Amino acid sequence: QVQLVESGGGLVQAGGSLRLACAASGRTFSIHAMGWFRQAPGKEREFVATTSWSGGNTYVADSLKGRFTISTDSAKDTVYLQMNSLKPEDTAVYYCAARAPPDSKGYNYWGQGTQVTVSS
Repeated sequence: QVQLVESGGGLVQAGGSLRLACAASGRTFSIHAMGWFRQAPGKEREFVATTSWSGGNTYVADSLKGRFTISTDSAKDTVYLQMNSLKPEDTAVYYCAARAPPDSKGYNYWGQGTQVTVSS
């Protein structure tokens, strides 16, 4: 089992920045990849970014490139999502997810989510 806990959400003005953190615990050695997703009210869950657990391979959704960055601190078993130049449309609940073990189909562990609200 893998447990994921997100933190760092909050209220920020448009143009501001936030850094979300996702701390993993449990069988972290089995994690293959981590991802960030978001869901705004009335909308479907949207992919934001993903990284290999080692941090060697990262990918950010095309629409968010240049503003969002995903990174990993292996020593802390934590994945971060740095969000800059935030816009009101970035308002959503942000979830981190883990794919563990490597042969798992998709992300099979999810955090509880953290609210990000961007005011105009």
